[in-house]
Amino acid sequence: MSKRDLGPAIPSREITPERLYLRRRELMAGGAALAALGVPRRARADEAALPPVKKSGWTVTGEAQTQLKDITSYNNFYEFGTDKGDPAQNAHTLKVRPWTISFEGELKKPKTFDIDTLTTKLFTLEERVYRLRCVEAWSMVIPWVGFPLGPLLKQLEPTSKAKYVAFTTLLAPDQMPGQQRGILDWPYVEGLRIDEAMHPLTLLTVGLYGKALPRQNGAPVRLVVPWKYGFKSIKSVVKVRLVENQPPTSWNISAPSEYGFYSNVNPDVDHPRWSQSRERRIGELVKRKTLPFNGYGNEVASLYAGMDLKKNY
Repeated sequence: MSKRDLGPAIPSREITPERLYLRRRELMAGGAALAALGVPRRARADEAALPPVKKSGWTVTGEAQTQLKDITSYNNFYEFGTDKGDPAQNAHTLKVRPWTISFEGELKKPKTFDIDTLTTKLFTLEERVYRLRCVEAWSMVIPWVGFPLGPLLKQLEPTSKAKYVAFTTLLAPDQMPGQQRGILDWPYVEGLRIDEAMHPLTLLTVGLYGKALPRQNGAPVRLVVPWKYGFKSIKSVVKVRLVENQPPTSWNISAPSEYGFYSNVNPDVDHPRWSQSRERRIGELVKRKTLPFNGYGNEVASLYAGMDLKKNY
């Protein structure tokens, strides 16, 4: 792998409300790290520090990273509310320890892992600076901390029937107040083709900016698939299942004319209610052009050779 030079910027009034995004968190002496990550200032017994993190060659160069205060206060996580500021307000109710993630289905060696075993014993964590592009036409540049999903799946030995990978979020309405409303069919589910899941850019992510993931960003473990729209990067994952047939996905179930299974970033395919040709980088005022595959075309375009990417949106 080599370093990638991935990218060329952007008012938001026509996309999403700004009132909570612009809000600033107070940084307190001795508790600055927790406050900056958007979690309550009191200590949490169920939180775990990350082990040492190495830098990765997969990175965005020539673009400023989005500030931590914006990454942690401007989120889509409907399990905690539909306003961009709701997750930061409400996600303190999520219990992130103990936490296990099961790998099931078409595997010769299915297994359930404790999240801390994965992050401290089995895999070396690395920081990768990736773009996150959301379907509402806003974007961020985030230094994620995690490890590639592919090597873990290989260890579990997928069978010849494993064509897709299905992901499921925690179902806990007592902890996730948004699940008490019929916004989506809960739990949230997503899916990838197995070659997408095995691609070295696809991460199981447990942190950002060198710290454990804040709850509003998908703690304790989420998927990151940087060439797809952000809703494909499912949060608070508890189950990964390898299957033979294309799995259902939450937004495709909810609005199939608007959200396809592949959901690759494609400036030539508009959302029915807005253009996807330009985007607003959070923290910037001038819009920039949207890049095909979110700027990762050199790495992933070959996955879709021969496909009609407007039909298979």
